[in-house]
Amino acid sequence: MLQRHKDLGAAAENLVVSKYVKSGFEVLARNFRRPDTGEIDLIVKHANKLYFVETKFGRDFDAAAARLTQSQRARIHKTAQRFLAETHRDQTTEMRFDAALVTPEGGFQVLPGALN
Repeated sequence: MLQRHKDLGAAAENLVVSKYVKSGFEVLARNFRRPDTGEIDLIVKHANKLYFVETKFGRDFDAAAARLTQSQRARIHKTAQRFLAETHRDQTTEMRFDAALVTPEGGFQVLPGALN
């Protein structure tokens, strides 16, 4: 069961990457992970703006969105700060924290700024 869950999560993340790339975004990092802060599923850039994206998979969009937590939001913000520091970007870089929701049928929805 755990492997199936990981496979579904990886497939959802691949779909999200594909959608962003097709929309003209540049992928800067996938699964950016630091042991002391956590992981960000996807970091993309479009028109000099950075987007930090958390992917959530669920039986429908509501179920996927229900998996977003305040602790994840805090973790993503800390990890984003690490990314900015390690890539020599400063705090004035324009950025947004999105949630990308995916359903078993391949449904895709972005909640812009859901994790701001």
